Amino acid sequence: MKRRISTEVRVGNLRLGGNNPIRIQSMATVDTNDTEGCVSQAKRIIDAGGELVRFTTQGTREAENMKNISARLKADGYTQPLVADVHFTAHTADVAALYCEKVRINPGNYVDPGRTFKHLDYTDEEYAAELQKIKAKLVPFINICKEHHTAVRIGVNHGSLSDRIMSRYGDTPEGIVESCMEFLRIFRREQFNDVVISIKASNTVVMVQTVRLLVKTMDAEDMHYPLHLGVTEAGEGEDGRIKSAVGIGALLTEGIGDTIRVSLSEEPEAEIPVARKLVELIPECTRLRAEAESLTPSPSPKGEVSTEAAWIKGDTLHLTLTLPVEQECASRFCREDWETLQLKAAMAVGALLIDRKATKLIIRNNCYEESRLVELADAILQAARIKFTKTEYISCPGCGRTLYNLQDTIARIKAATRHLAGLKIGIMGCIVNGPGEMADADYGYVGAGRGKISLYRGKECVLKNIPEEEAVDRLLELIASDKG
Repeated sequence: MKRRISTEVRVGNLRLGGNNPIRIQSMATVDTNDTEGCVSQAKRIIDAGGELVRFTTQGTREAENMKNISARLKADGYTQPLVADVHFTAHTADVAALYCEKVRINPGNYVDPGRTFKHLDYTDEEYAAELQKIKAKLVPFINICKEHHTAVRIGVNHGSLSDRIMSRYGDTPEGIVESCMEFLRIFRREQFNDVVISIKASNTVVMVQTVRLLVKTMDAEDMHYPLHLGVTEAGEGEDGRIKSAVGIGALLTEGIGDTIRVSLSEEPEAEIPVARKLVELIPECTRLRAEAESLTPSPSPKGEVSTEAAWIKGDTLHLTLTLPVEQECASRFCREDWETLQLKAAMAVGALLIDRKATKLIIRNNCYEESRLVELADAILQAARIKFTKTEYISCPGCGRTLYNLQDTIARIKAATRHLAGLKIGIMGCIVNGPGEMADADYGYVGAGRGKISLYRGKECVLKNIPEEEAVDRLLELIASDKG
């Protein structure tokens, strides 16, 4: 499928969109006030192949320190663009634009207050007045960005839509897209075009459907801004990789996407090779998807497909994958080969499953045991929200806002709950996307303050500010008590 050609955007010395390669990025997880830690982590991300590095900037202090981080990196020969991630305080974005090549703002909390899940009634006049408040905050920021040649990312998260948007549009792809378009129309009226768009969700179906709708909406208004792709709160390990490959891969095989991030609850440099592999797999997976949608592969004399192929029969999607000959003998012992197979399978069939062109999946490969391939097929079906065979973990990748040891906590919660098939547990480092992104989870574990955790049952916070050392046990007690 032909790649969607967007307008080119300049981000420091990097060009993205247009005919440029798909750019790979990640986000630092250390406190942005820790200059040494940020520089060290940024170097690891860049050395792994990252082309942009994002940092959370909770306030002006963190935004100001981006000047020091940038200077240190440039002094050591690292000139890749730095991106400031801003939530809740519009003035912080103004400061960050002075020192970073790009600033990410979230329409869900840039002017609107944090999400409370309350329904608000607006007349058309009152709603228009709210849009004027957004414009009043945005225009000074846009002027700063113009002066300093700073690019902007309008980053909409399904988990942090404002109560205003939710009240008028509901929890729908249309509402998510409108949250973006309200801001984008102001940028265009102000003739500022160094803009990148992202729409993310932890639910792959919502993510893919919404990005498709955004492209359609932008095209209708003659907008062609580059798109950043990601499945937020994808998790870690195999599940995080598969979920990311299903969502991101579905769009990449449609020619959509100019820059990507694979959000894993791991060290940020671990995201880069996974993202790079997804980009490398675009031609093969696009062919396999197209074949499944329109062609019937030729069987070998023994009745089996002799080459890589995909086809749909009834409600079942059949996928046959191979590995390079020189890798086959070692594939049983090589994690990289298995990971490639996982990513290729998830990426090739992601859109087909999300669109419900098939609801069952059979994967064939001569190098791996059938039981392992069945587990992979089940994991892909779960990532596409079709069939739940194990516990679902919606865990964030962490950032400078994270208020506890994310990786250790995930490991403890998984060890105690992995037998609860079908249960959804959200594990969030902070409040920014926590309650919203895990809104369809059964339980949530959210950083509420330094050393403090709040626990959720669905959208309801049932235990607030628990000491961190007690929180995992209290979560398990909550789950046990509900199960009787």
